[in-house]
Amino acid sequence: MVQDSTTRVSSCLLQELKKQKQKIIALTAYDYPTAKILDEAGVEVILVGDSLGMVVLGYETTLPVTMEEMIHHTKAVTRARKRAMVIGDLPYLSFHLSLKDSILNAARFIKEAGADGVKLEGASPQRLELVKALVEAEIPVMGHVGLTPQSVQKLGGFKVQGMDEEKAEAIFRGALELEKAGAFSVVLESIPLELAKEITDALKIPTIGIGAGPYCDGQILVINDLLGLTSGHLPRFVKKYADLTGIISRAVNDYISDVRQARYPEDQHCYHLPKGKPGLIKKLRQKTVREKYKKPD
Repeated sequence: MVQDSTTRVSSCLLQELKKQKQKIIALTAYDYPTAKILDEAGVEVILVGDSLGMVVLGYETTLPVTMEEMIHHTKAVTRARKRAMVIGDLPYLSFHLSLKDSILNAARFIKEAGADGVKLEGASPQRLELVKALVEAEIPVMGHVGLTPQSVQKLGGFKVQGMDEEKAEAIFRGALELEKAGAFSVVLESIPLELAKEITDALKIPTIGIGAGPYCDGQILVINDLLGLTSGHLPRFVKKYADLTGIISRAVNDYISDVRQARYPEDQHCYHLPKGKPGLIKKLRQKTVREKYKKPD
């Protein structure tokens, strides 16, 4: 299947890619310049993840992220994209409310931020009811099962999920129920690749893996992890494709050294008065002197 580089990616296109067994490329982005680069590179899905809380805003978890922060960053991303499908991540406590309030929060991503859909975590009966209501309200929904970061307190940390029969079955059934409820795709996070393969084979909608092995219909990573901008421990599934932390650090240290040693700015970085006005500075000095010694009235 040859994709038209000018056609906006939709949920229908993602499902067609699954049928054609073409891998779906997804990445997170939180700002205009990064989203522009991803869009022009041909990424199909840009997720404005609540991961921005940890990699951009400095929170220890995703839990403190607010709707206002998510809308702010999603607006920046949608201004940049021309083709990619932009998905806004519903933050903690934005969809744990009444159906009405949860739908209104999700709708803000569409009406205010210009996103093409939303992502929400979990597959409990309440979440499934919400997915149905959102789809009925014409809001495309991406599901998310396995390790759900907003449940980190309940899960006891960022741990691989589905390692025993009971939990694996719950994840499998959750993915099936999300498809039945109307989700157009589902993220599988930090689960055994064997389980991810079974889910991917069973679903008609695409699976997007993050720490779920190679058999998913697509893959997603946090852009800061991919670019080497994240400090500290990284999950096993992360592959760093660059070391921008090192590059930026060297550039900043070179700048500091140049300024302190008066090597920057050089003449090529400076502006000069027009050649025809050599007396301008002299006049300015004379005026300054007159003002300085002017007698008071």
